[in-house]
Amino acid sequence: MTDDVPERPPAAGLIEALDVPRNAAIGAVVGFGLAVGAYLFRVLELFGPFAGTREYPILGPEGWFLILAFVLASATALLVATVLTVVSAYRLSKTL
Repeated sequence: MTDDVPERPPAAGLIEALDVPRNAAIGAVVGFGLAVGAYLFRVLELFGPFAGTREYPILGPEGWFLILAFVLASATALLVATVLTVVSAYRLSKTL
């Protein structure tokens, strides 16, 4: 027996076939748009002031909601990119 390990095929073909860069770009745009919308509605109080008062240490409400908007954008971008990639994989499997 030989101890040679077979070479793995490059992953670039799979990434290209599943349109991962396009899916990631769409996910980033959707996530950014959702986060900006949520941030504007909360900070600018577009639906009026929210009930209750609260103190936001160090950063103030705008800073904390900016951090939350970043988390929302990241999570949404990841979710959208994953769903689009799974749909691409499903469609690709149907053609094979």
